[in-house]
Amino acid sequence: MMTMTLKKMMAAGLLLLLVAACGGAKKEQHGAGQTDATDAERTERLKPRYAEGFSLRSEGGVWLVDIQDPQKEDEEGEMAEGAYRYAFVPRGSDLRAPEGYERIEIPVRKVVCMTTLQLSNFIALDRRDLVAGLTSTRHLFDPQINAQLKDGRTRKIGIEGNFDTEVVMGIAPDVILISPFKRGGYEALKETGAPLIPHLGYKELTPLGQAEWIKFVGLLTGNEDAAIKRFDEIEKRYNELKALTADVKERPVVFSGEMRGGNWYAVGGKSFLARQFEDAGADYFLKDDPHSGGFTLDFETVYAQAVNARFWRIINSYDGTFTYDALRQEDARYADFRAFRERGVVYCNLKSQRFYEGVPVEPEVVLADLIHAFHPQLLPDHKPVYYQLLK
Repeated sequence: MMTMTLKKMMAAGLLLLLVAACGGAKKEQHGAGQTDATDAERTERLKPRYAEGFSLRSEGGVWLVDIQDPQKEDEEGEMAEGAYRYAFVPRGSDLRAPEGYERIEIPVRKVVCMTTLQLSNFIALDRRDLVAGLTSTRHLFDPQINAQLKDGRTRKIGIEGNFDTEVVMGIAPDVILISPFKRGGYEALKETGAPLIPHLGYKELTPLGQAEWIKFVGLLTGNEDAAIKRFDEIEKRYNELKALTADVKERPVVFSGEMRGGNWYAVGGKSFLARQFEDAGADYFLKDDPHSGGFTLDFETVYAQAVNARFWRIINSYDGTFTYDALRQEDARYADFRAFRERGVVYCNLKSQRFYEGVPVEPEVVLADLIHAFHPQLLPDHKPVYYQLLK
């Protein structure tokens, strides 16, 4: 009798153990599912919707970031997609980077920027304090960055191809943001031991794609929420403005640039600038050209295709007030363009406008400026910020 009771008790105990084990297994399985869901949610919140130059995903507390040329080419004409891979891990953690990924601890504490476009992301996120080094300070307007340069919190590190590596090593940055398709000289920077990370916002082919790099910098600096919020606001306003021009009956033709050194620099019909004009309800004079990059043309070629264009976009650095007389003095042939005769020059002076600091993170403002110039009836109360019709 005792034997039978003991057997029943042992069987009951075994059954309870089995139930507990199953429950535990289910709980662990559910926990793994939660981690996966959290990773998926984190990825969904931050992944780019317009930018082609970077992609990212969250895996177990690590951000895996792939950076590639948005135009799918380098100075040699080709580039392997995902050539730059980084694993962003929480600072101080022992999490490892997967094979093929360079480990970077975030948030970063000190950064070197190579371009004003890169700097614009830090200004927009109000993280100027992280910028410890800069290359050129030409066209630099931001008061805080200028103050940091003055008191030594931010230092000049030289220019591409001629960097002062001693200054860089003295700064000891956590990362150096580079533009790998420019003049270069980055081999010397590798000797400093600081990781080099490409920031390819300047190669994006859409204004929203370029602006979305603020998410990349937000992740790097620990300001993801602020970056997401800022970009969502940019996207909403930009698309609202773009919708205004969707059904315009007349799309004026616009060309861009000036003669420099005997040549006229232009960009192709698939370029960033062409898309900007398209969204503003205008047609770029080379809209049928299949290229996204730039090239030089002679005056006669530009004249043949742009002589009757209604608008002419000019951006330069001019001391004083730029006028139609000043433009004619540069080249008397300019006066033959319809855009000159009918006062259709859309102008920005880099001497007085924070163009490079603001435009990358304010594409909606630029779009409003262009719409106001091309279709003033759509935005009659807009006050131009970067571009305005030359008087």
